[in-house]
Amino acid sequence: MIGIYLSGTGNTKHCTEKLVHLLDKTAQAVPIEGKDTVDLLSQHDFIVLAYPVQYSNIPVMVRDFINNHSALWKGKKILCLVTMALFSGDGAGCSARLLKKYGAEIVGGLHICMPDSIGDIKLLKKSIEKNQKTIQAADRKIETCATKIRQGKYPKNGLHFYDRIAGLLGQRLWFYGKTKDYSDKLKISDACTGCGLCARLCPMKNMELKNGRAVSQNRCTMCYRCISSCPAQAITLLGDTVIEQCCYDRYVNVQNSTYSPNTKTM
Repeated sequence: MIGIYLSGTGNTKHCTEKLVHLLDKTAQAVPIEGKDTVDLLSQHDFIVLAYPVQYSNIPVMVRDFINNHSALWKGKKILCLVTMALFSGDGAGCSARLLKKYGAEIVGGLHICMPDSIGDIKLLKKSIEKNQKTIQAADRKIETCATKIRQGKYPKNGLHFYDRIAGLLGQRLWFYGKTKDYSDKLKISDACTGCGLCARLCPMKNMELKNGRAVSQNRCTMCYRCISSCPAQAITLLGDTVIEQCCYDRYVNVQNSTYSPNTKTM
């Protein structure tokens, strides 16, 4: 078994690691952009493929990863794990249908609600206490699912026909233009100090430094990793102002109740 994930703020990374370690203490969970990920994928027959849902759709980077390695999926057993702030409909089903085309066996789908990761939009922002409760509920769901999986009972979140209709009508139909390709909408303000952290963190190598400041290309997968990590809060995508730098580690490590959404995260 192996877990393969796309994670910008740490939500999906946490959920993937927790699930695979509950199922197999020796199992690895690796980022989709890792240099050894494809080799590891080829060596395992059971895969947990995990990603954050975007407007009830699969991130382009994950879609391309599946397509670019189409020959490796045949005969693999896949559990699709999806993280979301509120709703996705068929978030797991989006990748499941594509994987089936390449001969994979979809054994299950798991939807996990986690704290919102869109740091430049006020919608869905919650207090640190509420985000901590969301994570606690997510952990309980993963633990329950792991117990059932060990008994041969797999979750089927997002895999039914009515889930597909819900995802299509709920978001995907209206926002398909935002998820059909990589984004070229990333904005970098004059607050950028040229530290280069965003370029080092970007899973798509979409960021680079020119003349002492960060520059974005047209390959943004909307993971929000750079936005949540920029020490100058200089990067935005959907909005124009950083409302909160969203990171899983912040929610579980904060020791006091004076949390401010605009506190910078490294």
